[in-house]
Amino acid sequence: MKAAPVLSALRLRQNVTQTLVHTGQHYDKNMSEVFFEQLGIAAPDVNLEVGSGTHAQQAAEVMSRFEPVVLEKKPDLVLVYGDVNSTMAAAVVCSKLLIPIGHVEAGLRSFDRTMPEEINRIITDQLADLLFTPSADGDDNLRREGINAVKIHRVGNVMIDTLVRLLPAAMECKVDEFPRRYALVTLHRPSNVDDSQVLRRILECIIGVSGELGVVFPVHPRTRQRIREFGIETTHLHLTGPMPYIEFLALQARAAVVITDSGGIQEESTYLGVPCLTLRHNTERPITEELGTNILIGDDMARLRSELSKILAGNAKRGTIPPLWDGRASDRIADVIVPRASPTLTTTLSTLE
Repeated sequence: MKAAPVLSALRLRQNVTQTLVHTGQHYDKNMSEVFFEQLGIAAPDVNLEVGSGTHAQQAAEVMSRFEPVVLEKKPDLVLVYGDVNSTMAAAVVCSKLLIPIGHVEAGLRSFDRTMPEEINRIITDQLADLLFTPSADGDDNLRREGINAVKIHRVGNVMIDTLVRLLPAAMECKVDEFPRRYALVTLHRPSNVDDSQVLRRILECIIGVSGELGVVFPVHPRTRQRIREFGIETTHLHLTGPMPYIEFLALQARAAVVITDSGGIQEESTYLGVPCLTLRHNTERPITEELGTNILIGDDMARLRSELSKILAGNAKRGTIPPLWDGRASDRIADVIVPRASPTLTTTLSTLE
């Protein structure tokens, strides 16, 4: 979702040749191949087929498999996206080979170093030559960490570029098989799904409102495995498998509330004006709480019940769309890159956060 609009914007520029490298960090069909199809991304020029593994194993595999690609292609710039292991690993490879790096979605910080993504963000931003931030807090974080201001470019949110382009198609999707009014739930973070008591308390709280509000729950494979292992009852929930982007966006746009621990969904719900209750103690996207519809719930189930009651009563938090979240972030990125780039540009891509 982040790479697609940038690929498109650069495709329209003269003297730019792009090589798309898919690391294969995400390997579920609904989380990879279908996303390529719906986003209009051509088949990758290179697929590293890294697959699953521990954080160290994934990073090591990306490094060892990506380095020969960089040595062969000799790109003038490598773009990396987000905060996954592939992002950090590709940045390390390029830095040691003295290949310039552009980081799309730079500067986000949760200030929680127990999160692997936070380590990936910090390392990638320290190595990057061009840092494309989605909001002012990203600029502030980077300057605080000693990044030269000349490297920082606030461009807006590329995720919103994709949302804006595909929202009309999403609104054409039928959701008749689901309740007329529903909460949309996503859970995948280990802190929420790997502890049986935590996961049980979350789902029991959500089930508690299912008499007044339907609950649609596209279940991440990791979460489904834990529900089964822990023997948690889900009869009152509408469970589905992982969904392609457009179908999920259709559900999100029509939801009465989104309950999630995902970073990207906090952003999308803010743009859509849908109330978002985030089951985390912190967020690397504070603008969604300051300006948007997001509320951090943490593990406070009493707070979750209270906020759901407000939404059911018509008293949901209202927000505004942050500056530069206008569907044109990718054009701004292209404007920065093209004057600096020679005729060869390599984009490295991991398909999901």
